[in-house]
Amino acid sequence: MSKYSQLNILDTQTQLRVGDHEYQVFSLQRAEQKLGSLSRLPKSLKVLLENLLRFAEQSEASLQHIEAIFAWQQQQNVQHEIEYHPARVLMQDFTGVPAVVDLAAMREAMAKAGGNPEKINPLSPVDLVIDHSVMVDAYASEHAFADNVHLEMQRNAERYQFLRWGQTAFEQFRVVPPGTGICHQVNLEYLATVVATDQVDGQVFAFPDTLVGTDSHTTMINGLGVLGWGVGGIEAEAAMLGQPISMLIPEVVGFKLTGKLPEGRTATDLVLTITQMLRKKGVVGKFVEFYGDGLAELPLADRATIANMAPEYGATCGFFPVDQVTLDYMRLTGRSAETLALTEAYSKLQGLWREVGDEPIFSDHLSLDMAEVVASVAGPKRPQDRVVLTDVAKTFQDLLDLELKPSKEECERLLNEGGGTAVDAQNASVDHAAYCELEGKRYPLQDGDVVIAAITSCTNTSNPSVMLAAGLLAKKAVEKGLQRKAWVKSSLAPGSKVVTDYLEAAGLMPYLQQLGFNLVGYGCTTCIGNSGPLLKSIEDAVYTYDLNVSSVLSGNRNFEGRVHPLVKSNWLASPPLVVAFALAGNIRTDLTQAVLGVDAQGNQVFLKDIWPSQHEINQAVQYVNTQMFKTQYAEVFKGDEQWQSIQIPASKTYVWQDDSTYIRHPPFFDDIHKPAAPLQDIQQARILAILGDSVTTDHISPAGNIKEQSPAGQYLLEHGVSPENFNSYGSRRGNHEVMMRGTFANVRIKNEMLDGVEGGYTRYIPTAQQMSIYDAAMLYQADTTPLVIIAGKEYGTGSSRDWAAKGTNLLGVKAVIAESFERIHRSNLIGMGVLPLQFLPGQSRLSWQLTGEEQLTIVGINNDLKVQQQLDVQLTRADGRQEQFKLLCRIDTANEVEYFKAGGILHYVLRNMLAKSS
Repeated sequence: MSKYSQLNILDTQTQLRVGDHEYQVFSLQRAEQKLGSLSRLPKSLKVLLENLLRFAEQSEASLQHIEAIFAWQQQQNVQHEIEYHPARVLMQDFTGVPAVVDLAAMREAMAKAGGNPEKINPLSPVDLVIDHSVMVDAYASEHAFADNVHLEMQRNAERYQFLRWGQTAFEQFRVVPPGTGICHQVNLEYLATVVATDQVDGQVFAFPDTLVGTDSHTTMINGLGVLGWGVGGIEAEAAMLGQPISMLIPEVVGFKLTGKLPEGRTATDLVLTITQMLRKKGVVGKFVEFYGDGLAELPLADRATIANMAPEYGATCGFFPVDQVTLDYMRLTGRSAETLALTEAYSKLQGLWREVGDEPIFSDHLSLDMAEVVASVAGPKRPQDRVVLTDVAKTFQDLLDLELKPSKEECERLLNEGGGTAVDAQNASVDHAAYCELEGKRYPLQDGDVVIAAITSCTNTSNPSVMLAAGLLAKKAVEKGLQRKAWVKSSLAPGSKVVTDYLEAAGLMPYLQQLGFNLVGYGCTTCIGNSGPLLKSIEDAVYTYDLNVSSVLSGNRNFEGRVHPLVKSNWLASPPLVVAFALAGNIRTDLTQAVLGVDAQGNQVFLKDIWPSQHEINQAVQYVNTQMFKTQYAEVFKGDEQWQSIQIPASKTYVWQDDSTYIRHPPFFDDIHKPAAPLQDIQQARILAILGDSVTTDHISPAGNIKEQSPAGQYLLEHGVSPENFNSYGSRRGNHEVMMRGTFANVRIKNEMLDGVEGGYTRYIPTAQQMSIYDAAMLYQADTTPLVIIAGKEYGTGSSRDWAAKGTNLLGVKAVIAESFERIHRSNLIGMGVLPLQFLPGQSRLSWQLTGEEQLTIVGINNDLKVQQQLDVQLTRADGRQEQFKLLCRIDTANEVEYFKAGGILHYVLRNMLAKSS
């Protein structure tokens, strides 16, 4: 039987001829003949509808799913669950390694239970791009790229050997080797087809290219008209293994774009404006679909920049329909003539093509005249906090004025006495001025100094106009005799090799290099915390005097503690502004007014003197050509000699190495041969942590550098790893021992059970002792005490990280109780057998005055658990008083109920496979 519905419930299968090729299509037009017009249905929902038609079975439930999409045109908040089958899965290596570790563990569990391990195999195509492991150790040097690649291969030898094994052991699993580019840019420039094809039983089927990815910025591909979004690694693994993704039909918010960007404005300015507008509107869990005739003025790269930031504005995705701009970009990037012809014919046949004057029906809508966009950055802690460029200096100063700062003398006294650092001092606020020694010279270092300036991340490095604008600004700056400040760590990490090709072709790379923006690697570096160390004299000054220094990066994430643990303020900016701030050296500089330097004639140089015109940018963009893409992607899966020389075992099950500190056999499936235990109430649970609003997965999941004194650092020391070889948490995501020790260990996390303490600490209630969250969790586990986490609004926002859920599970947390959840993290908690519970409206940790000393018993958790059921809670205070209240169980779909009963989504898949093989 075909994997697609041969006898579709609505008989919509038809043929499409394009040139000499014939394709089988599940026609939306034929569905309209049965169920009514689709003319004003958002195009993103038409993609979901086609998916339902293609996978429909002869059942009443299938017809109800399809009818619900049609009904959406009359009622845009239809609460109806559907099953979605993405065409493929995209991974980056941080999230991909633990996913492959799980698959390897599932194979071993299958073998031990007497099943066939080769049944654990992707059923959908999977591409894993190694892009998150390169770190900025070397910079501002012509040797920086080679040095960083050497260190990357040295540090990650075990991980890369494991991925090479996976590449050979699993079917439909491809690996893009390190040093190629960022997964989202590789997806945009090469992997995505817009319309996919699949040969089944001698017939070729055509359908929309769709995907899910293990990185939240998978949404970038929606700029190309490909529906995709980020899921947890756990969900992605289930999708690989043939499980549909259960989801409610989303609300779709229309965003109408009119006009065009004015002179001097960049795609970054536009996306920061859109992000702020949509975050204010409230689009969490919704689709955003862009429409309006202004799209004709928006290059594909600008669309991708906007789509990339969907996690930052809170939406599931930001979708752009297919049109002539899409085809032009596909032609530029080297897609075949056959692919172009099929994309146009299929999109027009199915009503997915953007027509002039299109006005779909939306759940809600808003609009923007792009002519009104002004130069902006975002920061210092959240991507949605847009600040007009002229206001940056004042905004930072206002924030600085709120800090209670010790005096310089008090800092020095504490340092000399060995009694602490500036953090411990209690004096009144003063403006700090420390000093650092750099290349034999002494420089003052003060609050607001830019210590990191990085052109990095998929958001902007996919966009030739802003990358070339940075190069043009660098050229003008060098010609004026300007140079970056000595304390600025500058770096250029493009999203693909094509970027350096066109920067070199335009003659701009030498000027970036003269300002210290040398190539440091192809991958996601500073934006994910792989910024590498600062010079020791700078780190010492920042730490000793508690300086509030800044980073400026062309990325999408600027959460606390993410870029660098010592950098408190982080600002998102366009690539040319990154270069400009490196010249200025301090965020308290008003770039629109400040003198950046003096030229050879003694004339003062301002930003306006070096900012490139739109005409100059357009001329530079002409250097981008199709041959660059064809050349760089000709052997994209081959890798260099170092990659090809990696030796791998020829085994279908992985040979685990007992002494490995990178890849360890996880315990998740140890009891899979036993029947799933029935669901039970949570009895007398202790609170492990009480957290506030907007706690992100960057706070929860291990990320960035591993500190020597942390539980993870101590574990590595015990296993013979020296601190200089700790690498990052991201690189050790295949080792659950490291990751569970780093869960809730972010240096900026604030546990309200402790007063004035930052970092991953808690109070162990039986002894009232302060200790690390990991150590307390292990003590509670020793006496079988269940644990809960209490939190505020928007719990789990940020990147989709499976370890935020896996680590929570391994710490012994049975439930997370929050005021609201981010979509991906809520799903991931269920996928790991952790219950997401929500306070009822008007209630919170504050209204119940929780201190962490309480015990909670949660009643109603049994095998009759229903979707969004209310559960009873008995709260016992420290003095023995008892109170009762209710919580909403945030298991939102029937499939999620089944996953939770099985112990998690992968347990559900594996148990079903074992049952079929027995």
